[in-house]
Formats: sequence, structure tokens, C-alpha cells
Amino acid sequence: MLKIKQELLAGLAQALDQLAPGAGDKAAFESPKVAAHGDYAITAAMQLAKPLKLNPRQVGESLKAALLALPVYQQWVAEIEIAGPGFLNLRLKPAAKQAIVTEVLQAGDGFGVQPSNGQRLMVEFVSANPTGPLHVGHGRQAALGDAICNLYSTQGWNVHREFYYNDAGVQIGTLATSTQLRAKGFKPGDAEWPEAAYNGDYIQDIANDFLSKQTVHADDREFTASGDANDLDSIRQFAVAYLRHEQDLDLQAFAVKFDHYYLESSLYTSGRVDATVNKLVANGKTYEQDGALWLKSTDYGDDKDRVMRKGDGTFTYFVPDVAYHIAKWERGFTKVINIQGTDHHGTIARVRAGLQAADVGIPQGYPDYVLHTMVRVVRNGEEVKISKRAGSYVTLRDLIEWTSKDAVRFFLLSRKPDTEYTFDVDLAVQKNNDNPVYYVQYAHARICSVLAAWGGDVASLAGADLSPLDTPAAQSLMLLLAKYPAMLTSAAEGFAPHDVTFYLRELAAAYHSYYDAERILVDDETVKRARLALVRATAQVLHNGLAVLGVSAPQKM
Repeated sequence: MLKIKQELLAGLAQALDQLAPGAGDKAAFESPKVAAHGDYAITAAMQLAKPLKLNPRQVGESLKAALLALPVYQQWVAEIEIAGPGFLNLRLKPAAKQAIVTEVLQAGDGFGVQPSNGQRLMVEFVSANPTGPLHVGHGRQAALGDAICNLYSTQGWNVHREFYYNDAGVQIGTLATSTQLRAKGFKPGDAEWPEAAYNGDYIQDIANDFLSKQTVHADDREFTASGDANDLDSIRQFAVAYLRHEQDLDLQAFAVKFDHYYLESSLYTSGRVDATVNKLVANGKTYEQDGALWLKSTDYGDDKDRVMRKGDGTFTYFVPDVAYHIAKWERGFTKVINIQGTDHHGTIARVRAGLQAADVGIPQGYPDYVLHTMVRVVRNGEEVKISKRAGSYVTLRDLIEWTSKDAVRFFLLSRKPDTEYTFDVDLAVQKNNDNPVYYVQYAHARICSVLAAWGGDVASLAGADLSPLDTPAAQSLMLLLAKYPAMLTSAAEGFAPHDVTFYLRELAAAYHSYYDAERILVDDETVKRARLALVRATAQVLHNGLAVLGVSAPQKM
């Protein structure tokens, strides 16, 4: 059906060019707002009416006649109706819709996947400083980042996942002193305990392992503790490695993997920060005032100029960000997406301004940002705000242990990133249609059950005679299957994995309706095989869509 749609679009472009030379680039199909009106809608007549100085309905009549004269429309289109001021509604022949079943079954896991475009994309996400366990906000970011990576992979991009963190800032110093105090026997509430120290029980765990000279392994580092409570540098390195290991466990529980961990400290030790500042100064994009070095960021749309180097000689936090993104560009990433909390909104203009001022060939609007809000967690009807282990917030692992990896991923992806979200733990563990992830997974398992009851060779269904699939319920399901590739493309372009969750819920509902409307394992062998092929294709698309979200497609529930 996808090939047929392209052939029909090419025919539409040809017909439009006949009516108005050059109008073929307006060839497009839309989905009718009311399904009963047809399968595709064409609105080009309204766009061409003014330049042709004709009534839109007259243009519609001419376009209809031109389309019906084309062999491809005679082959695949059952009817073309003119509606309203000049809309054309197309109804496809059943054979055109049935073709999607064969396409899905032949493509399998590759259905909806585009060929390589030869371009490299980096998605930077989570990027949590190693000062504590990952909280549910990090979980939302991990789900978003991983799903966006998967979406872009389906669109032919070579995707790279990167985790960036500060391993030597003020927060790391606080982590080290908090751990040292615990190692020396002090605890929250003692007179010696600073107000800014970290209070979670995990700090005591780090101190205990440090004193016993443990070795910790993380994805990007390894360190053995000296065991000396006065050795603050050893405590700092051990605590960072310990919490990086803890974060790795969080990410493993969430089935998220990174290709690279990038250290903020490396931007200084490699000279990248100094090189970036020198470039901006040499380009005349800075000035000195009040003992500070300023970037002329208002030249690039920022609401005010920004301090780069403070009076004490230290750099403000956006300067290493600019250096980091120049490094991303130099590493060959033509597109970069940063997944961050909404509290990072203010950094966007100044980072982009710095990149333009550096004048190294980076296009305007680089990088892209996806900003997300935090997550409220409700359990037993009450908001949960504190984890005993973390001390002040609910951890990602708490949420996974209370529900499941699949539920956490699906739920955190079920809303637009910038909308507030309340995670209902009680709903996430329910096994009924109110639980959206259960509803979708159950549709897949239900199909697998039907196929198992049949017991035949599933691969042979790709060659089934599909002509019996001419009922409204079957055709509705096939049309929805055909929307999957375009939905993926749109979701990737809009950084919108929530569109995938919406589509999967709609597809699951369509399957459940079809199952209720038509018995699949009937006596007639031709009808049975056609219906089995349709539901097998539906299971494949459910599986593919869930894989984009990082959610499993169980065969039994």
C-alpha cells in the first residue's frame, strides 16, 4: 500500500502539472477528518483556484477528471467524490489496502525503517552529575532520549548516545566532604554537619565501602579507595566512581546504554575552553567591563549580553557548554539534540550565540533542545516525595521496583515532554484496559495466542490470498497499519515519542475491535489465512512500535 500511495501521489503531481504547470509540488494526501468520507483527501483545488481564476469546485471537477484518466487511479481507486468547496475524497479499492499486509510481513522488524542517510546524530541525555542516585526526572529524560534515538535510527540516521557530566565542580566537592564526614562518624543533625551536605543514606554506604578499601567499577572509570578518612582526594574519586556505578545500575534496570561518557573537566585539561574563549575574543565578539569578560550575545538574539569570565577568573557555566558543542560539531555530528530539564531554558540562547560568534561553520539553531518538566509520583492516592535511600526524592530504581521497566518507560513517554506529568504507581500495576501499557501489550499477546492456537507456519502467511479482507473492520485496521511509517517520520521530526504511544494505543484498540467483530480461526481456509495474515501484521507493527519506546512485546500475559 505504501508503494501504491507513492504511485498515486506521482499521478496527482502529474495531474496538477497539467492544470497549472509547476503545481505538482503541491501533491499531497491528507487524512479525512471523518473516516466515512474516504481514505485520502486532496485540498489542492482550493490552493489553485485563485491563480487559475476559477471557482475551487470547478478546479476540483477538472482535477477529478484528470485523475480518473490515469491508469494508476483506475487500478487502485474505487471512487473520487467532490465535497464542500472543492475537496476531493478518494476511496481505495480493497486490493490497495490489502497490500499493506504483505509489505509488513515481508519487511518484518524493518517495517517503517528508512535507508541510511549517511548523517551522524548525537543525542545527549541524562547527563546527571554523580552526586546521588538518578531521580524520576532523570528517568523521564532517559526514556525521552532513548526513544528519540530509536526514532532517528528508523529514519536512517547514524545515532550516537552521549552522557556528559561534571566530575570536578562545587557539587562534587560537597559530595566529597559529606562522605568524609560520614567516614569520620558524623551524621545529619550533628553540630559538625554542614547545611549544604548531602543527607541520603547512600552517603553512609559510600563511606563504609571507602573505609573498607573497596574497588568500584563504572562504565567510564574504576577506582580503589585508600581507606584513609583524611585523604579527601581519594574520597572524591572513590565517591564519583561509586555513584557512577550506581547510575549504571539505574540505567541497566532501565535498559539504557550510552556510547560515550564525556567529562566536563576534559574541556579544561584539553585546552578547549581556553581555545574557545580566545576564538571569541579574536573574532571581536567580547568586551571587558566591571572586571569581567562579556559575550556580545545580544548580537545573536539573546535578551542581554552574558558574562563569560567572572572577576575571580573563573568561567560561567555556559562557556564550557559552547566549547563542548564545538567539539560535537568537529566530531562530525551534523545534528545534535540535547534532552534537558526546563530549568535549562535560559542556556539555549547563550549557547547558540556563543556557537555563532565562534564562527566555525555551525548552522544557526544548532543544537536542538528538548526540555522536559519534572514528574510527580502518586502512590496509594498520595504524592510520594522522599526516598529513604536518596533522602529527598524518589529514585528511578524505586519507580522500576514498584512497577516495571516497561510501565515506567511507556508512562513517562505518554505525554509531551514539556507538560506536567503525574506518574500513578497504582495504575501502572493494574492489569486492565485502564493501564495503557498493559492494553497495548495485551493486544500483542492476544494475537500471539491466536497464532499459537492455529499452530501453522507463520512465515507462510506472507503469501496468503488477502482478497477476503474486504470488510469495514479489516480495512480500517489495514489503513491504520499503513500510517505507521509516516507516523515515525513525523514523531522523529517533532521530537515526539508520545506520538508513538498514541498510535500504539489506537492500533491496539483497532485490533481489539477487529477481534470482537470477526472470528479469525474459521473453517474456510482462505478466509482464515487472510485474517491470520492481517493480525500477524498487526502484531509486527505493535512489536516495532514498542521497540522504539524500549518496551517489550510479550507473547503471553
